[in-house]
Order: sequence, then C-alpha cells, then structure tokens
Amino acid sequence: QVQLAESGGGLVQAGGSLRLSCAASEGIFRRYTMGWFRQAPGKERVFVAAIIAIGGGTYYADSVKGRFTISRDSAKNTVYLQMNSLKPEEPAVYYCAATARLIRTTPREYDFWGQGTQVTVSS
Repeated sequence: QVQLAESGGGLVQAGGSLRLSCAASEGIFRRYTMGWFRQAPGKERVFVAAIIAIGGGTYYADSVKGRFTISRDSAKNTVYLQMNSLKPEEPAVYYCAATARLIRTTPREYDFWGQGTQVTVSS
C-alpha cells in the first residue's frame, strides 16, 4: 500500500516562496511517477508538476513553468515542490499523488493520493 503525506503549506505573500514536501512509502520512486496537483475552492483539481520514476525527468503545467520546481530525495523518500513568485490566484489545496504510468496530467490517471496541504497567498 502506497502512503503519501504532504506538509509545508501555509500563508505566504504574493511574490513569495514556499516549499511543499510529500513523504512517501519507501521505494516508491523506483516504480511510480510522482505528481503535484492543486484544487481551489469550487474548482477542479488540476495538474501542476510531475517527476518520472526512471530517470527523474520532470514536466510542468504551463502556468507554473519557470516558477515551480519538482524534485525528489530518494534517500528520504520525499518529493518536493518549490514554489517561487506565488501569485494571488494560486491559493489552493495542494496534493501529492503517485501513478504507475509515465507522465500523466489528469487526476483520474493517478492511483494514490495524499490528504493535501493548504496554501494561502495574500495580496
């Protein structure tokens, strides 16, 4: 059973930075692509970034390219999302997820989810 637990959310001013962490089950990075999604109130959950199991290649939504960075530390079984230059329209619950497929950008293609962490951006 894959377990995921996000942390690091909080309140940040527009233009500021925040780093989210996702603690995962041991060995998951060898088999699963890891993704980050976000969901604002009343809106659908949308893709943010992903990192492939083999090779560690990354993929980003156009809206966050150049500002967000996904990375992982296999020794710590943790995947990170570094968010810079946060915008007032980006508050949401941010979710970590895992899929046995290669890069996927739709929530239904992910097999396991964390409970989410709230990010609030003040203007």
